[in-house]
Amino acid sequence: MADRQPSPTPVPTTSSPSPKSRGLRTLKRTVRKVTTRDGWLGDYHYAWLCTPTLPFSFSNTKTRPPPFYPLDAELPILLAMVCGFQHSLAMLAGLITPPIILSSALSLDGQLLSYLISASLIGCGILSSVQMSRIKLWGRFRLGTGLISVVGTSFATLSTAFSIFNTLYANGTCPTSISASGVVTRLPCPDAYGMLLGTSLICAFIEIFLSFLPVKTLRNIFPPIVTGTVIVLIGGSLIGSSGIVNWGGGSSCMASVSTAAQTVACTGRKHLTWGSPKYIGLGFLSFSTILLAEIFGSPFLKNASIVLGLVVGCIVAGAAGYIDGGSIRTSPAITFLWVHTFKIRVHPPSILPMLAVYISLAMEAIGDITAAAEVSRVEVEGPDFDSRIQGGVLSDGLGGFFSALFTVPPLSIFAQNNGVIAITRCANRGAGRWCCGFLVLFGILGKLSGVFLAIPNPVLGGVTTFLFASVAVSGCVSSGALSFGLGDILVPGIFQHLFDKVRAGKSAGLLGFFDSITIVLSTPFLAAGVVAVILNLVLPSDESTDNDKEGVVEREPSPRDVENDVAAYAEK
Repeated sequence: MADRQPSPTPVPTTSSPSPKSRGLRTLKRTVRKVTTRDGWLGDYHYAWLCTPTLPFSFSNTKTRPPPFYPLDAELPILLAMVCGFQHSLAMLAGLITPPIILSSALSLDGQLLSYLISASLIGCGILSSVQMSRIKLWGRFRLGTGLISVVGTSFATLSTAFSIFNTLYANGTCPTSISASGVVTRLPCPDAYGMLLGTSLICAFIEIFLSFLPVKTLRNIFPPIVTGTVIVLIGGSLIGSSGIVNWGGGSSCMASVSTAAQTVACTGRKHLTWGSPKYIGLGFLSFSTILLAEIFGSPFLKNASIVLGLVVGCIVAGAAGYIDGGSIRTSPAITFLWVHTFKIRVHPPSILPMLAVYISLAMEAIGDITAAAEVSRVEVEGPDFDSRIQGGVLSDGLGGFFSALFTVPPLSIFAQNNGVIAITRCANRGAGRWCCGFLVLFGILGKLSGVFLAIPNPVLGGVTTFLFASVAVSGCVSSGALSFGLGDILVPGIFQHLFDKVRAGKSAGLLGFFDSITIVLSTPFLAAGVVAVILNLVLPSDESTDNDKEGVVEREPSPRDVENDVAAYAEK
């Protein structure tokens, strides 16, 4: 009889856990997270996040940076909330500014103004969550980047919108009135906003189409020299049409500056001429607050410097009587999308300009996604990266389509949040989802929109001039200098009235000194040069650091470092 062969050892079989067991594990993990100190706090260096920077004194002090949190790591609850709130603050000023500017250009009433701010915040929160999800469609195609890619109204849309509005007012589609002194006033024209939405809605399909082209093809067609030129001119046009005009008191105030009697209350209850030194000083307070936050602020405040500039300016403006609280009183406590609607129609002459805007948005999206991938420490080349680019541009195009249905101008990927990721060292999507939640909450709270509407024009102008200069160029020194230089070129009279009320009875020498200051401030290259020299001497240096070398750094990276890195990766 043949020897009996030993029976083979049974191979253990693996089966996927049942939905019930998965649910139990998830529940246990959630309970453990919300009931333990480690689940709430983790080992993040919170003191570092809130410690102010003291320049020139501790440049060689070594500090241990907090740990880096990748995309899908387990994130402490408090850290997710703090970093999400940080992201929402970093983008808040950029989200509320376009609706305010567009509404002011169309002279819309307070209720519509408040609604548009709320709709922008809610739409941004919803569409940002789609960008972060990276939903699988078919094959290699995705929807979204899977990174903390938040969206907001691109400033590129504003210049095109102004052209549309100017045309509609010029041809009589939108009504105007002429005063006895010859001042032309634009009356409310919500139909023009509906035309902007309708044109944006149909033009969004060009970006959807571009998302299915190879990334290399897109870069060959639209190299950085092309998109960079467009972005510089967009930033310059916005400074001249909105930023520096608001800094002087606002467009309505500017229109009445030549009249014999000042009848327009440009800001709050104050009846001052456009370019009044009080307006210039109020705007400069907000402007300089941003720079001071760059010099002395903690990592948290540096990422929220724009909001800090608005807050400081509003506190001083409120104490001085420049704020009218009517918008806060009339705003609803709770609101949501579609409380107000617009007649969505297409404006044929604006189709080509809007198509160009969407092409520019696609190129911006590629650069921003590249930078986001780099600071999130994921690969920036290969099939997976190309999939993120494709998904991001596709989501950007669909976002333009749905944002019009949300009664919001095109929403595209924001770049400034990449700086938040780099500085906080948190690239986790959990923080991104908290950011989306905060944005939706801000939008639902209608009174908050009323607060934003109460911001005086000079305060808004001082902040937005800096923002628009940042669109044109990266870097705090360049942005600060260009704010003055481009402002002088585009609105030459901004500083002409600076010393009007203090000239009477002064000596010839003192008058000559006043004239010298006015000439310097009114000469673009002199104003920009002086500001650039001062900021170059005052702001912290850009020495490169390595956060991961032996776990210590000599100096934490500033937002200016991050902006330069982002710009470099965007050009690749």
